[in-house]
Amino acid sequence: MFRNWENIVVVIAEDEQINYLFLKAVLKPTKAKIIWTKTGQETIDICYSEKVDIVLMDIKMPDLNGLEATIEIKKDYPNLPIIAQTAYAMEEDEEASTNAGCDDYISKPIRPENLLIKMSRFITD
Repeated sequence: MFRNWENIVVVIAEDEQINYLFLKAVLKPTKAKIIWTKTGQETIDICYSEKVDIVLMDIKMPDLNGLEATIEIKKDYPNLPIIAQTAYAMEEDEEASTNAGCDDYISKPIRPENLLIKMSRFITD
């Protein structure tokens, strides 16, 4: 199913380049504008300086982790969809993501179609 998200801004908060490149490749056919942030603080700063439609938030990042960054972002942007993405696939990790304000959760390795389905819940074509 083709998704045309050319007017959508997606922040990929991910400190590992290989994971960023994978997510970028998954999103390329959608034509979404992608912004790459590598730290929690950088992600917060982008959310305040750009019009962001959705955030793919890695949980384990330098300086502020993804959960701390989510808490900060949600204070001023409670309706900004944030999907936690993490290599930690334990039930308590999903619960921690929800408690921090993440709107959804996906564990690595990420299946492309699963990610696009999750994102589609928050993006209207």
